[in-house]
Amino acid sequence: MATSKDFMDYLFDQIDNKWNKRYRKMFGEYMFYINDKPILLVCDNTVYIKILDCVSSLVQKESKGFPYEGSKEHYIIDIEDKVLLNTVIDELVKVIPIPVKKKKKSG
Repeated sequence: MATSKDFMDYLFDQIDNKWNKRYRKMFGEYMFYINDKPILLVCDNTVYIKILDCVSSLVQKESKGFPYEGSKEHYIIDIEDKVLLNTVIDELVKVIPIPVKKKKKSG
């Protein structure tokens, strides 16, 4: 089951407006960017974040899962808990880098 546009709109509304936020459809699912950093992976109407030390104490009671076949395990975030969602984003924005665009090879 693919992620619905309604789900993405709801997630967008749950995230504080203090950040520059956007999402992009990728491989039939979505990547959610905060301040141009890939913070949330959304697959099948489920929000995933990387398992990182900076958020482990915040989400230790949250479920874990695999967003797609062959992926690493991620935390699953309950987006109904707006305070937790935004606290986790705040921590992730501090440590996740902006992706470096690869230069195209010529010839």
